[in-house]
Parts: sequence; C-alpha cells; structure tokens
Amino acid sequence: MVAAARGAKQRIPQLDWSEAKPAPVVLVSGPESFLADRAMQAIRAAMVDAHAELEVHDVDAAAYTAGELFTIASPSLFAEPRLIRVEGVEKCSDAFLEDAKRYVAEPADDTVLVLRHAGGQRGKALLDLVRSGAGGGLEVLCAEVKKDQDRLAFAQAEFRRLGAQITPGALRMIVGAYSGGIGELAGACAQLVSDAGTRLSEDEVNRATEGRVETNAFKVADAATAGRAADALVLLRQALSTGTDPIPLLAALNMKVRGMARVYGARGSSGQLAKELGMAPWQVDRALREVRGWREEDLARCIDLAAETEWMLKGGTRDPEYALEKYVLFVARRGRDR
Repeated sequence: MVAAARGAKQRIPQLDWSEAKPAPVVLVSGPESFLADRAMQAIRAAMVDAHAELEVHDVDAAAYTAGELFTIASPSLFAEPRLIRVEGVEKCSDAFLEDAKRYVAEPADDTVLVLRHAGGQRGKALLDLVRSGAGGGLEVLCAEVKKDQDRLAFAQAEFRRLGAQITPGALRMIVGAYSGGIGELAGACAQLVSDAGTRLSEDEVNRATEGRVETNAFKVADAATAGRAADALVLLRQALSTGTDPIPLLAALNMKVRGMARVYGARGSSGQLAKELGMAPWQVDRALREVRGWREEDLARCIDLAAETEWMLKGGTRDPEYALEKYVLFVARRGRDR
C-alpha cells in the first residue's frame, strides 16, 4: 500500500494500481490510462468472482445528465450487485459533479462506483470529498510510468506476473525496443513469453525485436559508449538508411549519457550507489564501466551537446542526421577530438 494519507484531509487508503479492489467508492486517479484500465479490470474481475450475475454500467462524466447516476443505482427486481464505471471525471458536467457528491455522501448498497480521474482541477471538490472518507472508499494511484527505472521495474513485474525469468541485459533490451506507451511494452512482454518461453536471455529478445527502431537505437548507443566509433557510425547510418527516426536514436544515447553523469565520481558498492542514485545495481555497474576514460569537463560538454542536438533534431537544423552523427562521434571519442 502507498502512503495512507496525504495530509489532514486524506482519510482513505491509497493503493498501488496492482492492488485495486472493490469498495463502495473507488477513485482511480492519475494520468497512466493503461494502469487505470488494469485496475478497473481487476475490480470487475473480483466482483464477478463473488457475484456471477453482476450488472455493469458505463457512464461518460462529460456527457452526463442530471439524475442518471441515481437511476442506475436504484434497486432492481433481482437485486443484482452493480458496478458503475465513470470515465472522464476530470471533464465532468456540472450535473455529474452535483449528483456524484450527493451519491458519495450515501452510496447505494451492493454497488461499487468507480470514478476515473486522469488529473487536473476539474472535479476537485468531489475528489476531496471522497478522500475525506465520505462513502467509505479508497483511492487507486496510476502515476505516469516514464522514468527509465520505472519502466524497467514495470517490465520486470510483467515478466514475474507471467511466470518468466529474464536476464538484466534482456530486460533492458525489451524496454529499449518498446519505448512508447507501457501498454505496448506490456503486450511485447506477453508476446515474448508466448513466443520464446519463460527463460529469456538477450538472444531471445534480439530475435523477437529484430527490426525494431529502438533496438537499433540501443545498438548504436552501446557501440558509442563502448568507444567503438567506427561501429557506432556504421550502425547509425544503417538505422537512418532504413527509415529510423533520429529522435529515438538520440533518446537511447541520452539515457546512457545520463547514467554515466549520475555515477561519475561516485564511490561505494553497486548496491549502495543504486540506493543513493535510484538506479538498479546492474545499471550502476554498466554506467561505471562506460564512464571510464571520461574527464569531468568533457562529460559536462556532452550533456550540453545532448541538449543542443535535441534542439537541432526538432527543427533547429536542416541536416539533423549530421547533427546526430556529430554527437555520436563525440560520445564514442569520450569528448576528445581524436
């Protein structure tokens, strides 16, 4: 469970999306829609397990008309349990806001009301009411998964859920190969297990992701940070010649450069540094290995060049491929002219 309170007004439990369960009122909050869908599916599955004859009603908060919620929640002839799923509470109509506040004050029996709020100030009064304890509810948190470490942790949890074991290098490869939404990443994890089994190494991932743009990007980044300038340039030109967009190539290299910058000059064991820097131990080991031979001033210049290259790739130059090539060479030569 996440922290049970966020100040004096927070009186209901806050759960991670993976712990979602039914309650009279469930607030599913946060911008990560894939996790929110997972949480809402888990709530429905738990209710179906307990009550096969479950009534499910979906409501669009933005198009809501007055009285709709109470009509849905009113007792039926056979008194089947109900699940009312409300989408788009952050865009709700005034009528929904008023009715929901009245409903939360006195929820219907044998009914679970799920409120999906993706963020923003709209509906804040309703959220504050739910969080204060009215309705005997709980909150399910669906924070955005965008940091490298969070995406790796998510993928690791997916493989664990699927009963699979994956090597650290293979895990990094699959996360790098699917750098879009985590829904795509989750699907890739499931497909990989289906195709290659439950013991996964770099070889299985490489075969499964052959041709992925981002996989090519990490091959370029690996060669550059290893100091193999010629290999990095060949891989870069191959990727670009097959239609690879420069942005993912830059993103893969920047992820490695950021890791090197974080560990530069650090002292301690991999485990200690991992805790201090918010990285996995294998990420620390890799970054320490890759930062060898760098001078502090050159690494600082590299960070500046990364930002400049990103600007160029997003419209700052008519030759983005040359700008990226220059940056790759800078990294491969560890900031030296030769």
